[in-house]
Amino acid sequence: MGVAVTDVQSKLGFRHFHAFLLFSINVVTFMFRNSISSALVAMTDGTKEDSFDWSIKTQSVILSSFMWIYVITQFPGGEMAVRFQPKPLTIITTVVCTLMSIATPIAAKIGGWTMVLVCRMIQGAVQGWLLPCVHVFISKWVPLEERSRLGVFMYSGAQLGISIQYLISGYIIHNWGWEAIFYINGVIGAVLAGLFCIFGASSPQTSKWISEGERLYIQTSLNEIARHKKLKTPWKKIWTSMGFISLIVVNCAQNWGVWTLMTLIPSYLNQVQGVDIKANGVISAIPYLGMFIMSFVFGYGADLMIKRKWFSITMTRKICNSIGFFVPGLALIVLSYAPADPNLAVLLLTAVVTPNAGHFSGYLLAHIDMAPNFAGPMSGVTNGCANVLSIFAPLAAGLLLQDEADPRDWRKVFYLSSCIYIACNIFYIIYGDSTRQSWNEPETDDTDAEAEESRNKVH
Repeated sequence: MGVAVTDVQSKLGFRHFHAFLLFSINVVTFMFRNSISSALVAMTDGTKEDSFDWSIKTQSVILSSFMWIYVITQFPGGEMAVRFQPKPLTIITTVVCTLMSIATPIAAKIGGWTMVLVCRMIQGAVQGWLLPCVHVFISKWVPLEERSRLGVFMYSGAQLGISIQYLISGYIIHNWGWEAIFYINGVIGAVLAGLFCIFGASSPQTSKWISEGERLYIQTSLNEIARHKKLKTPWKKIWTSMGFISLIVVNCAQNWGVWTLMTLIPSYLNQVQGVDIKANGVISAIPYLGMFIMSFVFGYGADLMIKRKWFSITMTRKICNSIGFFVPGLALIVLSYAPADPNLAVLLLTAVVTPNAGHFSGYLLAHIDMAPNFAGPMSGVTNGCANVLSIFAPLAAGLLLQDEADPRDWRKVFYLSSCIYIACNIFYIIYGDSTRQSWNEPETDDTDAEAEESRNKVH
């Protein structure tokens, strides 16, 4: 058996193809999410005959509408992924987002901005389930020895999706018009939904494509050869765990930083540095491409540290997360003092975004380390709380920015984000825990004990 397991472990298997499908779904769902940012510029271009006369305020409402229900569906998303299995929820997410993408150009022409708003809200609602589903997939499909690199691979689809959308949108709009962005994304989404219907599975036990040897390897690694049953989430024990509380804190810091970068950095570069980042897809994509590439460095590095026993799993997660938070925190401060040089500004922006890939191998995987049986519900809560808090990042910046062209006001914004990054990661360093929690395992009640005793008597 040892030779067989070693043979399976050393080769590419169906688990890798399954991970690739989930990676691809993450790519296209983030293309869906980011598509409106690129398309709105062309949709509201007054020099074109088919443009829409939407004010900046209306455009801002459209851009924010995705998050309105997305924030809410994060919370039940984890429980749904466990109770109803992640495969059907992932398919529903991809199909609904595909339909809404294809419908967006038609909705804009028939119902104006309000119908576009509805399409975006529906996409946000179903995408709220996706991250908890990915956590559940990782907990069921990925052997412990490969958790960092395969887990990070699936997560990193988000950054590649953002980069691809930035890179191709200008070309698509120039050649086929803004409507083509939504139609092309819809075609990609439809293909992936079909592939996942055929090849996807909630767990290796329910897959008809995986070999018996590979299934045994995954089960043995995860210690899941024993019986399987749906478990009741021990919310009281979860909420009284400081390890879990630390995940909420550090996830909130991550989202604060991300939304500061996504919503405010373009304005800073334009007002202070003279860089129109929204008009240059390549410049917009560089930081996220860097983050995508760096995620693999962290993934393989984390697995190597764990495999060679250089550090414990908990320490490995904290090292990766610290690089992902401390470096961007310091780089934000440096960026705020940078002279007016567009090239230097883009370089520093890349230095802020790229190292943040460490959080993929950091706190995100800690959900699964702590309690693989409840990784979905846990991630739904932590990401839900983080997305609620992220709403306040632009509001806080608005209070600090009296003059958008004044670098001194921007320093206040960057210092605040930097302090949040650093302080919250210190909290995670102190309280974070990636050891398997006792409440992850189901408690054997009297009914189970009696049933087990009866089976033993029969046999």
